Amino acid sequence: MKFKLTAILLVFTIGWATAQQKKWTLEECVSYAVENNLTVEQYELDLENVKIDEKDALGGLLPSLNASTSFSSNTGFSFNPTNNEPTSSTANNWSGGISSNITLFDGLQNIKRLNRAKLSALSSQYRLDNLKDDIRLNVANAYLQILSNKEALKVAKAQYAVTVQDLKRTKELVESGVVAKGDLLEIEATAANQEQQIVNNESLVLISRINLAQLLQITDYENFDVADETFEIPPSEILNNTPKTIFAKALEFRNDIKFSKSNVELAEKDLEIAKGAYAPTLSGFLQYGTRYSDVTAIPDSNGVPYTPGFKDQLWIFDGISYGAQLNIPIFNGWSTRNNVSRSKISLEKSKLQFEQDKLDLETTINQVYVDVTTYYKAYEAAKKTLEARRLAYDYARERFDVGLMNSFEYSQAQSRVDNAEADVVRSKYAYIFKLKILEFYFGIPIALN
Repeated sequence: MKFKLTAILLVFTIGWATAQQKKWTLEECVSYAVENNLTVEQYELDLENVKIDEKDALGGLLPSLNASTSFSSNTGFSFNPTNNEPTSSTANNWSGGISSNITLFDGLQNIKRLNRAKLSALSSQYRLDNLKDDIRLNVANAYLQILSNKEALKVAKAQYAVTVQDLKRTKELVESGVVAKGDLLEIEATAANQEQQIVNNESLVLISRINLAQLLQITDYENFDVADETFEIPPSEILNNTPKTIFAKALEFRNDIKFSKSNVELAEKDLEIAKGAYAPTLSGFLQYGTRYSDVTAIPDSNGVPYTPGFKDQLWIFDGISYGAQLNIPIFNGWSTRNNVSRSKISLEKSKLQFEQDKLDLETTINQVYVDVTTYYKAYEAAKKTLEARRLAYDYARERFDVGLMNSFEYSQAQSRVDNAEADVVRSKYAYIFKLKILEFYFGIPIALN
């Protein structure tokens, strides 16, 4: 028993430790965010609500069926419900019936409401999918920010390690009298500044991890982390397409465009429904009813009055009525005309919004396309600058080692290398993110491979 308990605790401990050490990939972060986002859950409930509206619209095409019953007891003067004669006795009366109504024609408004409800459900689905697209982009941006900050932290630590070696070598040069002690103090100040930069970078890593965890709605910030991978510039052929080609492709599948277009179609349906109120309404009805009263007196075959039983009265006094009703709108205070006018205005506004959304998408794609090319050039330039700065730094170190350069000039050379390496990291991840956005607009799922 003790062995089993120990084994269980060991398995639990290993599982807990594994969970704490989990490193999230981008694909895992995106999937988790989409599945657990509270706004997504709200939009999903809205979608379910719209589907209920569709059932309401379908029910409007079906006939209604209602049953009714009533019981009354009268004491004193009243009228007998069967022969309409006055009576002063206590009377117990019961009546019941079933009725059905159906709209035969209403300007096809019910059918149009059903079509609108179906379109509204589709529109809500587009809105939900568009929200998920935005979440994917936000998560990718936050994820890449962590990678960028982590890489910057590695660079800072590597720079500090070089400075520590320079500090050790400078101490030896001071002891040998090659350089002045003031040069050693300058190197020590550089090392202290780099230590501060490491602390700042560690804070940026932590903050970016918290930002992503909040997007995923994970509260265990301390143990949340992403996979420790270094991503190089990914290969992509997206720039082989023109912005116009990417825009045309985006119009076919972008959910925000589909949502905007569906709003135009909904406005068109609303206008059709509003115009349908001009048409006459024809409805049909069918009713069946019966009654019972304990003061009912009818003659038998011999002409002697008697009160039939409950069951007999139900058959004696039952009846069916049916017919049709036609309502013709003539004047209703311009209500119908005003509703039509409002629907026309709403339709025009939705058309303008649709055109604006397409224009915004085209503008965004053109901007991202320019950003991709610009950031790539900036990244290539940063790499060349870094290479030149390193060569200059190596030359400065050689001169410093033989006492031909003071510590301030040497520290400046090292600082330029630090800045160049930071520029490489920033431009690299800025380019990767813009590239992924452009690919996303072209229908390529977000992935870092």
